[in-house]
Amino acid sequence: MDVVRAPKKKTGRNIAIVAGVLVLITATIALARLDPASPTVARSALLVDSVARSDLIHDVRAPGTLVPEQIRYITAPTSARVERLASESGQNVKVGDLLLSLSNPDLQIQTMQAEQQVRQAQIDLLNLRSNLRNQILAQQGVVASMNTQLVNTSQVAQATDSLSKLKLVSTFELNNARALAEEMTTRFKIEKDRLDLMTQVIDAQISVQSAQVAQLKAISANQQDRLRSLEVRAPEAGVVQDLALQLGQWVPEGTTLARVVQPGKLKAVLRIAESQAKDVQIGQEASIDTRNGIIRGHVARKDPGAQGGTVTVDVALDGALPRGAVPDLSIDGTIVIDKMTNVRHTGRPAFGAAGGTVTLFKLVKDGSAAVRVQVELGRSAVNSIEVVRGLSVGERVILSDMSAFAGVERLRIK
Repeated sequence: MDVVRAPKKKTGRNIAIVAGVLVLITATIALARLDPASPTVARSALLVDSVARSDLIHDVRAPGTLVPEQIRYITAPTSARVERLASESGQNVKVGDLLLSLSNPDLQIQTMQAEQQVRQAQIDLLNLRSNLRNQILAQQGVVASMNTQLVNTSQVAQATDSLSKLKLVSTFELNNARALAEEMTTRFKIEKDRLDLMTQVIDAQISVQSAQVAQLKAISANQQDRLRSLEVRAPEAGVVQDLALQLGQWVPEGTTLARVVQPGKLKAVLRIAESQAKDVQIGQEASIDTRNGIIRGHVARKDPGAQGGTVTVDVALDGALPRGAVPDLSIDGTIVIDKMTNVRHTGRPAFGAAGGTVTLFKLVKDGSAAVRVQVELGRSAVNSIEVVRGLSVGERVILSDMSAFAGVERLRIK
């Protein structure tokens, strides 16, 4: 007969399985909590600098050009055609040296017409003087005749009055003699006043015509000056620039024909970014690098507005010009904004502006790793920047572009 057997107990085996599962879960959680491995960066690919404490110069660097302090532009006095080129760009000229010759037939005709008008006005003035003189002489004759008639009629009236007292003439004859004497008195006064008026007006008439002659003479002289200006001459000594005309070329009035500059009197014109130009002030020290020497100077002028994101600043040169310093030469200028004493500073990082906060990687003591730190920056120099907070003297930081490790807190360096 069959015997019923009781099943064997599996307690130990179950406990082992449960324990194994717990160990696996615990390991999984632990591994999940572990930080990912830090990325590795080659030391040779990094730009590293140390934080130091010393004096630092806050300055601004900008490109620019050398420009003559005084530029004399020569423009066409009238529309004309180029007939002759007596000089060329780069040539030294003296005052009065011929640069080029122009021609304009219309201007020549206008000049001759102006001269003709002057001559006609002068003839009119002579005729006016002659006519007015003749009129005065004629009036003087009339006044003299009236005076004679007045004397005659006055004497007749007096004689008639004497005869009337003797009853030798009638009353009618006496009244006629007196009326004729009064008429001559009035006519003489009228002609005398007319002569005075003509004498007074003659000066005004001659003055008006003389002014007309003077005005026409001025117009004629201006036309002659314009005609003579077609022979374009150097207004001052210097070097000719931008004379690029061709024979037979027609140039409108006001066109710039050339420039005359003095190469020994130059200034530096710098184009400074808007963000940096706010600190530039007139009188600040500056140095100009012509790539063939350094010239000392000072800020002489600053444009009140910006154009194209830059502000134009003029620097007056205090030192002697090095060889090769010519107008329109490309230069680099540095303006000293401030001299900072005993400040912490390091090299300028790839990203981060002065007066802001930037994230940098600081090397640990042995240099095998770098950790991310927040650094507050202050004033900047050409190649250095002030450290306000976040780094201590002697610590080393990575200045290279580390944007590829934006989410990394630690780097391994080998």
